[in-house]
Amino acid sequence: MSANVAAEYIIKRPLLSEKSTFASNEQKRYTFLVDPRASKTEIKDAVQQIYKVRVVGVNTQIRKGKARRLKYGVVPGAIRKTAVIRLHNEDSIELF
Repeated sequence: MSANVAAEYIIKRPLLSEKSTFASNEQKRYTFLVDPRASKTEIKDAVQQIYKVRVVGVNTQIRKGKARRLKYGVVPGAIRKTAVIRLHNEDSIELF
C-alpha cells in the first residue's frame, strides 16, 4: 500500500473478544482487523492518526481461512490480518 492511503482503509474494525477486552484493560493492548497488505508502520501511523494516541509496538498475524467444499469444488477461505497494538502507559482508547 502507498503512504498516502487514508487511515480508514487500513484499520477495518476493532476485534472485541474476552481475551482482547482483558488485554485492553490490563495491558494497554488493543486488537484490530486490518488490511492484509498493510505494513506495521502503516498500521502504527493509522492508529496514531485516528485515535490520537502514542503507539509503542505493533504485532501482526495473518490467519488463513478454512477451505470449504461446495458443489462446484473447493473454495479457499478469506485471509484475515489482525494487529495487536500496544499503547503508551498514559494513553487509552475508548472503543464503546
